[in-house]
Amino acid sequence: MTATGSAAASLESPPLHVVLYQPEIPQNTGNIGRTCVALGAKLWMVRPVGFRLDSSQLKRSGMDYWNDLDWELVDNWQHLRERLALDNVWLVTKYGEQRYCDVTYQRGDILVFGNESSGLPDSIHAEFADRQICLPMPGPVRCLNLATTAGIAIYEAARQLQLFDQECASAEPPHAS
Repeated sequence: MTATGSAAASLESPPLHVVLYQPEIPQNTGNIGRTCVALGAKLWMVRPVGFRLDSSQLKRSGMDYWNDLDWELVDNWQHLRERLALDNVWLVTKYGEQRYCDVTYQRGDILVFGNESSGLPDSIHAEFADRQICLPMPGPVRCLNLATTAGIAIYEAARQLQLFDQECASAEPPHAS
């Protein structure tokens, strides 16, 4: 069974695909979804997910952009393989030997993120052993927040692909009264 939300999906393929493998925390998924909307990326979620898709926490963190998100929920990794050709995959993992900013991204690349508590299974790590990238963490932390990690990696790929229509937001800043 597949669930989709493609209110704003265009007829052309998205510049990036973002895969969340069995995400557990709705706020992280909502924030990542909002990032995908900002850049025109498609969000894929592999079941099981640790929250209801109509969760108020998911909607709140995605703000009012969730309706604009091009997303798809698939039953398992094999179903994802059937729906999406996994040719240009980058696993974003603390075990990667290449830094996220040292690889060259291409249009249509797939960034895969493991879940918050256990990451990705060994079988996926083995399948893409040469396609693993990391964010350097010289400090004493075990890992970064999933939404933070995803935002950093997605924006680096978007920068390389020149997905930005403008330098910064064009809206006027609020004025102090």
